[in-house]
Amino acid sequence: MQAYSTVHSLVGEFLLKKGLAWPEKAVIEPARDPKHGDLATNVAMLLAKPLGMPPREVAAELADFVRSSCEDIVKVEIAGPGFCNITFAPSFWQKVVCDVEQAGAKYGNTQTGEGKKTLVEYVSANPTGPLHVGHGRGAACGDSLARLLRRAGYDVTTEYYINDAGRQMRLLGLSVWYRLRNMVGRPMEEPTDWYKGEYIKDIAQEMLLQDPDLAKASDKEGEERCYEYAKDVILEGIRADLAHFRVEHQVWFSEKSLFDEGKVDAAFKALDKAGYLYEKDGALWFATTRFGDDKDRVLRKKDGTLTYFASDIAYHHDKFARGYDFLVDVWGADHHGYIPRMRAAIAAMGREQSQFEVVLIQLVNLLIKGQPVSMSTRAGTFETLADVVKEVGVDAARFMFLSRKMDTAVDFDLDAVKERSMDNPVYYVQYAHARICAIMRRAAEQGIGIPQLSSEEALAPLDKPEDMALLRKMEVFPDMIAQAARSLSVHQVSHYLSELAQLLHSYYNKYSILSADDEKTARARLALLRAVAQVLANGLDLLGVSAPERM
Repeated sequence: MQAYSTVHSLVGEFLLKKGLAWPEKAVIEPARDPKHGDLATNVAMLLAKPLGMPPREVAAELADFVRSSCEDIVKVEIAGPGFCNITFAPSFWQKVVCDVEQAGAKYGNTQTGEGKKTLVEYVSANPTGPLHVGHGRGAACGDSLARLLRRAGYDVTTEYYINDAGRQMRLLGLSVWYRLRNMVGRPMEEPTDWYKGEYIKDIAQEMLLQDPDLAKASDKEGEERCYEYAKDVILEGIRADLAHFRVEHQVWFSEKSLFDEGKVDAAFKALDKAGYLYEKDGALWFATTRFGDDKDRVLRKKDGTLTYFASDIAYHHDKFARGYDFLVDVWGADHHGYIPRMRAAIAAMGREQSQFEVVLIQLVNLLIKGQPVSMSTRAGTFETLADVVKEVGVDAARFMFLSRKMDTAVDFDLDAVKERSMDNPVYYVQYAHARICAIMRRAAEQGIGIPQLSSEEALAPLDKPEDMALLRKMEVFPDMIAQAARSLSVHQVSHYLSELAQLLHSYYNKYSILSADDEKTARARLALLRAVAQVLANGLDLLGVSAPERM
């Protein structure tokens, strides 16, 4: 935020002049009421005691210094016990239009991340069935996080962890084999907790069509072949569903490779060398209590089998071994209790806690005509992501998934999301962009053109409070991106876009654009709206949502 950095720098100079450090509780923030200025600070009140002066006298001295030091600041008012309310000249804010025009699609980019090599791992659903609507929220979140972090200057790679080595995958093979044998009149005992969805039957039918004699195989061979075939078919379906949802993982990482390539052993050796492993009762334990966990954890059971935690440790050890400095995992909210032990593992690897972050995704409550839809992979009653996207479209689904904090449940009403009304959040934002595009087309038809780059003189008519509101909102866009990236809060983007769209719609309803009092004002307003459209498009791109020119 240029206005913030300007005031911050000036206050810093004032403090240096007085030989004082920044007060711990000093704030510089937007004024609560635009009538009282653009920014407000409490610094003067905090300097009163060390300077031995009344707060308002300090404020008066600070105000004089700030006003005289920056020609862009036209007024500094002292309010209450010593607040300083700072007002910038309209020309300062008008320059935002020029900034947007010059940067175009890159407006908002920052270097907050300083090129930090970052791995964002998300979705990573067991390839035991199609992605359901809950996975869709995780997919939208992970993809948008990656887009956000790249905009903020991080060097980002995205990854899908294929859980292809656990019990669930063996159960998948058994489920298909069970279906297949029943189809050919060779029934077997019904497995416990098997996958009952229609997709299991479809896979079994496909296999029989390709090899009618498959049912004659032994149970061991049949289950293995069913497992391999089903895994590949389901995984390909997941890839296709994600691609259609505008989600692309650069790396698809196999859990099996951890074992096949000795990466589990490598992780164990590293932890053992650091003194964090011990044997007890025939099992191998990891001393996670040394890092604040409530109890130590088993990595290898006494029967020789490894725990899920062992695989996860090896996986994250490998992530760091591949050169990543910052790991971001997107998990379901039911994994909340798993975070402390994973943090313990990260610390045991000699890494800083700041190098590992988890974003938890709460549930999506899918509603159809106001009634909840049951979702259960094994029961086969879930609503697939593909079905939801087909029903409401990619744009609506992604925006709704990202409209709230990730740790907050979302009620996803299919009927409401499909409405083409201003009550529909995604329609509201997209329509703001389309509305501006329509105005620009009408301007071209009327022969009212504006240059690609506006001059300060051409923007001078933008001096109304509503002009200032739009300009201020666009000016904080880069700061919003930086803050959202630091806090891994994608919902901040959707909130920002909704607020910017609201300002645009209010502006459109109050002011005439093409039939303004004079042509200079009309051209200035067109330049303003064109900049707003660019910021809307840039923000929607962060969410993986299109910016339509017509609606």
